[in-house]
Amino acid sequence: MSRLLLMLIGCSATALMFGLWIPLKALAAQELLALAWAESQARQVEARPWPWADTWPVARLDMPELGVSMIVLDGMHGESLAFGPGRVQAGAHGPVILAGHRDTHFSHLQHLTPGSELRLQGKDQHWQSYRVTDIRVVDSRSEWIDTHALGADTLLLVTCYPFDALDARGPLRYVVQASPVYALEQKDTVAAL
Repeated sequence: MSRLLLMLIGCSATALMFGLWIPLKALAAQELLALAWAESQARQVEARPWPWADTWPVARLDMPELGVSMIVLDGMHGESLAFGPGRVQAGAHGPVILAGHRDTHFSHLQHLTPGSELRLQGKDQHWQSYRVTDIRVVDSRSEWIDTHALGADTLLLVTCYPFDALDARGPLRYVVQASPVYALEQKDTVAAL
C-alpha cells in the first residue's frame, strides 16, 4: 500500500513539474531578457540574452492597468515565443504586430478592454502610449487582418483563442488593436472643432 502511495505521489509530482515547466521557463527568461534589454539600450546593439539565443530584445511592452511588463523579442518562431512575445515583421509601413502565447505572456490580453492603456518602449528608450480601440476574435481559416489598411502607428497584439483551450493549435486568434494616444487626441480635437 505504501509503495502504491509513493508511486502516486511521484507521478503527481512529475506531472506537476511538466505542467509548470513552460510558465516557469517564461518567467525566468524574462529576467535574463531584462538584462539583455538594458544592455541593448545602453550600448544600442542587439544584445542576445544568452550565447546560443537566436533572437534578441527589441522592445518593452507595459500594460499599466494590469501591472504587467514584458520584454518583446525579434521574430515569432516557436523557440523565441517560449521566452516572450515576438515582433512580427509587417514591412516598413505596416503596423507594429506583437504575437505571444495565450497561456504565458499574452494571457493578460483577456483582461484588456477598449480604452485600456498600453505602452511600448523602443531601443531608443522612448515610450509610446496607446489606447485599445478594438478587440476581436478572428478565424484564421476564413479571415485575415488587413495590415495594409492599418497605419504604421497602429499596435496589434495577437494570440491564440480561446484562452482556456486544451488544444493550442486551433484556428481562432484574439486580436487587440490599439492606436497611439496622440492620434486619438488629434481625432478628438478635430471632432470638437
